[in-house]
Amino acid sequence: MSRIGNKPIPVPASVEIDISGSKVSVRGSKGELEASFNPDIRVELDEGTLRVFRPNDDRRYKALHGLTRALLANMVHGVTDGFRKDMELVGVGYRVLQNGANITLQLGYSHPIEVEAPPGITFTVSAATRMAVEGIDKQLVGEVAAKIRRYRPPEPYKGKGVRYAGEVVRRKAGKSGKIGSKKGR
Repeated sequence: MSRIGNKPIPVPASVEIDISGSKVSVRGSKGELEASFNPDIRVELDEGTLRVFRPNDDRRYKALHGLTRALLANMVHGVTDGFRKDMELVGVGYRVLQNGANITLQLGYSHPIEVEAPPGITFTVSAATRMAVEGIDKQLVGEVAAKIRRYRPPEPYKGKGVRYAGEVVRRKAGKSGKIGSKKGR
């Protein structure tokens, strides 16, 4: 029994859902998302709730049942509230600047890094070392944030780099000096 797949998805009154076969489109105040799912998985809309059904209890269908329900819930949440990933830059001279819809990152390299906002993504710079990636598609927001983090991931010795807000970076001790060793003298 899939606990996630069996949960109904509450649909707000401001959201319109069109189901045509295995294709589902969700339209809300923030925008519109569309996705195709496995044709064996059935999606139904009843009185303000969206439900997902599987044909039988095969292992494959159990996995698709939960996946389809989670993706549909993310689509409904995205078009109503949207998704946001907050990021921070840690390091001397590390900063982010907003150029219209795009951003420019200074990450200790000899050149600035220009990042263009893909369609459906907006960048918000709140301080010189803080920024946010926002959009209605959860997968795209996470992918763009991960791509930005990949330019300079946090290193374990000083903790410098681009990280998600609230991310804990495990720190290493680094070198230990020659304490009590007489061989090196």
